[in-house]
Amino acid sequence: MSLTAGSRPDGTRPAAAVEEPVAALAPKAVPDKRAAGKVPWRVRLRRDRALILMTLPAIGLLLLFNYVPLLGNVVAFQDYDPYASSNGITAIFHSPWVGIEQFSRMLDDPEFWTAVKNTIVLFLLQLVLFFPIPIALALLINSVIRPRVRAVAQAIMYLPHFFSWVLVVTVFQQIFGGAGIIAQTMEQHGWGGFDLMTNASLFKFLVTAQSVWKDAGWGIIVFLAALAAVSTDLYEAAAMDGAGRWRRMWHVTLPALRPVIALLLVLRVGDALSVGFEQFLLQRDAVGRGASEVLDTYVWNVGIQFGDFSYAAAVGLIKGVIGICLVLGANKFAHLLGEQGVYRK
Repeated sequence: MSLTAGSRPDGTRPAAAVEEPVAALAPKAVPDKRAAGKVPWRVRLRRDRALILMTLPAIGLLLLFNYVPLLGNVVAFQDYDPYASSNGITAIFHSPWVGIEQFSRMLDDPEFWTAVKNTIVLFLLQLVLFFPIPIALALLINSVIRPRVRAVAQAIMYLPHFFSWVLVVTVFQQIFGGAGIIAQTMEQHGWGGFDLMTNASLFKFLVTAQSVWKDAGWGIIVFLAALAAVSTDLYEAAAMDGAGRWRRMWHVTLPALRPVIALLLVLRVGDALSVGFEQFLLQRDAVGRGASEVLDTYVWNVGIQFGDFSYAAAVGLIKGVIGICLVLGANKFAHLLGEQGVYRK
């Protein structure tokens, strides 16, 4: 009896020889899209339909109040007359087009450049003096051991955020004004002439102090949340290696806060041209428009008070475009530093 290759004397084949052609005839495995993380959009839509339905009202409000009004920026390229039709919306279609005339007028307006200069100076001053204070307060509160003392400190710091700007300006007027506590105390001791609220040269420091007193306590919430996520094992390991309190803060706490600091800094830079409105509007008569005029009050002044809607829309449009460019630039810089920023690369 002849034996075939790979067969045994009893005529049987080894198991490997039998499985080899079977495996060759089996169809090749097709990679599963779900295993690779690529779930079809119909499956995701069916899976997340409850979450999508919950977000639809918020999306509708966002579109209605934030994106639909953007269509009104078309008046920046017109000589808009709200009385050209029966209502303001249809008046857009009856107003003449002027191209970039409003933007050329803006570049030639000295009051516009005064508002730009005041806005940039106030932004840089608040970035240097105001932005680090919530970080320092968060580190201070986080170092408090007793929970009751920490809760009381947080409540005291949060409280001014809920005050209106009218109340904030009134409090500062009662303290630093010409008839305030400090001025009356100085008069009782033979000194007079103190009125910080009408000092135009110190106005930028005054409004920065008001912003710090009002919003610094509220700003520490994000930093405290980031500090709560830091593992205590890192502090214990650093303490075992001989690191003191300052070393632990420098090498453990601040690196944990760095992503949050980068994110808030990007958002703050993007909001550089919006330093405030009501706060400056309430105090402009005391120090004059030269010291208190910023872009927000300038747009209100030319658009609402003087009814020059097209010119105000042009200024607001330029302000928005510059804000977007600042956000993109700051976010790119955050990526270069290795941080996520507002969105991933």
